[in-house]
Amino acid sequence: MRLFDSHCHLDDERFDEDREQVYAQIRAAGVEKFTCVASDLKTSESSLAFALSHEGGYATCGVHPHEAKDAPADYIATLERWCKEKPYVAIGEIGLDYYYDLSPRDVQRRVLNEQLDLAVALDMPCVFHIRDAHGDMVEIFRQRKALPQGIIHCFSGSAETAKEYLRMGFYISFAGPLTFKKSVHLQAACQIVPLDRLLIETDSPYLAPEPMRGRRNDPSNVQYVCKKAAELHGIPAEEMAKITFENARRIYGIK
Repeated sequence: MRLFDSHCHLDDERFDEDREQVYAQIRAAGVEKFTCVASDLKTSESSLAFALSHEGGYATCGVHPHEAKDAPADYIATLERWCKEKPYVAIGEIGLDYYYDLSPRDVQRRVLNEQLDLAVALDMPCVFHIRDAHGDMVEIFRQRKALPQGIIHCFSGSAETAKEYLRMGFYISFAGPLTFKKSVHLQAACQIVPLDRLLIETDSPYLAPEPMRGRRNDPSNVQYVCKKAAELHGIPAEEMAKITFENARRIYGIK
């Protein structure tokens, strides 16, 4: 299978000891492309550095809701300059996280809206992180005059919530939790996502899927998410790999 891990963090410190070995492993597993997703200005730079030096790699830039409180005053100007000068494929991951609340919620919403404005102005897609905040996120999207294209990363909501995002034109991406036996709500959501809006990811080094649960995750494990999504849609895994590969290429603007 030719696989595209649409969301990973290969620049994470958990890979510092064996990053090149992991890269060789994921290539051997058929992962031809992957997107390293940033969480702040520092990881925006490290994600791009890794992507540019490894075949099949792409990168995003942006400020995660956890890091929103620490965003420098000129961060939007920096992101704008980088997006114009460097080959970033999206702005992200951005969004709302009310589970950890590591940044005040009003700050999270402000930083989210500032980056949404930038994405619309630059006509770039976004990668959205949303945890325990789907109600506020949907409302923010509804109130805006214009929305960028985007990916609801590591989807964690219900089938009804997925329908809301689909109506807004977004792609829905599933990670390791899709494979967990108790993730019935996620599996139901996956089944209602049209094949042309479905993505797969690892979010590695986090959220390893079955049968690797509890271990450090890496992009080679996207195969298990692919197989589960294929099972839920009643198609061969090879076909799901091809579909999600093309979907990721399309949303990220990769020729």
